[in-house]
Amino acid sequence: MRKEQHPKGWNEIKTNDSWAIFKIMGEFVTGYEKLSRIGPCVSIFGSARTKPDNKYYQLAERIAQKIVDNGYGVITGGGPGIMEAGNKGAHLAGGTSVGLNIELPFEQHDNPYIDSDKNLDF
Repeated sequence: MRKEQHPKGWNEIKTNDSWAIFKIMGEFVTGYEKLSRIGPCVSIFGSARTKPDNKYYQLAERIAQKIVDNGYGVITGGGPGIMEAGNKGAHLAGGTSVGLNIELPFEQHDNPYIDSDKNLDF
C-alpha cells in the first residue's frame, strides 16, 4: 500500500534545493578533475538498446578500435548498446575507455568494458 504523500512546504523545498547545489558542485569538480587527467578522447554516444549482433554495434566497436589505434581514448555514456560497443572496442585495442554514467533507478548499468578508474557516475 502506498503511503499518502503530502505537498512539501516552501521552507523544505528551499532548504533541499540549496543543499542540492553543493552536491552538484561536488560532482562537477570531481568529474572535471578526473577528466582532466585522461588525455585526448573521442566521444561515442548512441542507443542503449542496440544488441551485440547488430551491424551498428559491431561498426561502433571497430570504429573505437581505430580511434585507439590512432592515439585517442574513447568516452561514452557508460551504458549498454552503442556505448558498450565503443568501450569494448577501446578496451580490446588496449586504449583508454571512459564511461560517464548517470545513476537512475531501473535504468542503464555500467558496461564491463570501462576502465575501472575511469567510470564516472553522476
